[in-house]
Amino acid sequence: MLRPMRGPLATSQGRCPSVTPGTAAATVAVRPWQCQQQRMPQALERADGSWAWVVLLATMVTQGLTLGFPTCIGIFFTDLQWEFQASNSQTSWIPSILMAVLHMAGPLCSILVGRFGCRVTTMLGGVLASLGMVASSFSRNLSQLYFTAGFITGLGMCFSFQSSITVLGFYFVRRRVLANALASMGVSLGITLWPLLSRYLLEDLGWRGTFLVFGGVFLHCCICGAIMRPVATSVAPETKECPPPPPETPALGCVAACGRTIQRHLAFDILRHNTGYCVYVLGVMWSILGFPLPQVFLVPYAMWHGVDEQQAALLISIIGFSNIFLRPLAGLMAGRPAFASHRKYLFSLAFLLNGLTNLVCAASGDFWVLVGYCLVYSVSMSGIGALVFQVLMDIVPMDQFPRALGLFTVLDGFAFLISPPLAGLLLDATNNFSYVFFMSSFFLISAALFMGGSFYALQKKEQGKRAVVADALEQDIFLEAKDGPGKQRSPVIMYVTSV
Repeated sequence: MLRPMRGPLATSQGRCPSVTPGTAAATVAVRPWQCQQQRMPQALERADGSWAWVVLLATMVTQGLTLGFPTCIGIFFTDLQWEFQASNSQTSWIPSILMAVLHMAGPLCSILVGRFGCRVTTMLGGVLASLGMVASSFSRNLSQLYFTAGFITGLGMCFSFQSSITVLGFYFVRRRVLANALASMGVSLGITLWPLLSRYLLEDLGWRGTFLVFGGVFLHCCICGAIMRPVATSVAPETKECPPPPPETPALGCVAACGRTIQRHLAFDILRHNTGYCVYVLGVMWSILGFPLPQVFLVPYAMWHGVDEQQAALLISIIGFSNIFLRPLAGLMAGRPAFASHRKYLFSLAFLLNGLTNLVCAASGDFWVLVGYCLVYSVSMSGIGALVFQVLMDIVPMDQFPRALGLFTVLDGFAFLISPPLAGLLLDATNNFSYVFFMSSFFLISAALFMGGSFYALQKKEQGKRAVVADALEQDIFLEAKDGPGKQRSPVIMYVTSV
């Protein structure tokens, strides 16, 4: 017989209080894991509501703070190199680690979003990014900068960026394409404003004071995360009894569980069996060995040619400002049905244009030539940004897209990790920035030719298979009509003469 209990003692001993109308409060003995399912109701936002536009604005700010930040690292390149008396290759590891972790931590972010939700994960990312930048301002050697400004800040930026993109898909259903296009403008705004702010603070505070201020700026990701309230789903939540916790498993079971988790988030099976996905991943990985180099070395290259520091920082802002208008336009054009069957070739063409543009930059270091280079570079960069995920959706079925995207981001992270230090080694050996842009052009042009040729060969092979199937079907229909409806054709015996 259960006796009524008062006070908090009832809940502290594994009992959940329940109140029924017209009766006194009573306690019912339940299992501890049942108490976790009975929570206070909370107000949920509805999809496509008025609050969705506030979340869209928060997502734009988050993307500008996270994805736009790596483009301003080149402004501090010379100061960091002089401060620590480091080579170009050693200094290049800072942006390479930052961009690598920003991409490689995607599966970990997915696990956190599934466990804690987008709101908490975004705020956690803001805290980590802020701590990384504040700690980097007190760094005494490059190894500490690798860990603080590279690993910790990159991890926090990944959490904030990917969770904000995820919550946008819940808030927008009817206008999801428009929401994603508007959210991508935040990246362009970040590329525009981060270099200008960095140059302004660097002159007055130095790089240590600037990094300290950046730590406060990244805390705005926490504010943006607080705006991302939970969204109501079509199925009402109900209290149900959870199964009892599983018993402790041996070490072999833990290894198997880790293997299943990796298989769930990383599509190695798709990489083995889908040739188009394999071509896509290899081509993009190869192109990334050259794609981020202009963003890292453009400002030092311009200053090496005698361009003023303010004008050199303005070059990155020109790229970002142009992307504000070009990226949504490229996304709208890529989404048209007329370009649906040609997206893979347009994607390869964008990489080809990007590589050819870098050859122009390597030919001259005049400021106005570099301004023209930035404008043309923005066109190809917008095309790549608008098509990179759309082409992946065309190659991989949507039910397998999250796993394919997880493996794609991890492998791209390795390419981002290698690219800047490899260019730094080349720069240390030649002491000529032009070779860095020649190197970038080589990787981009060769990747574009590889992807374009491979996609064309796969398309021809697929068309050949369809033609064979159509001919066989036509022949079968013709023989059936020739024999008549009442006759039964004799089975055809086929002899295999070679394998």
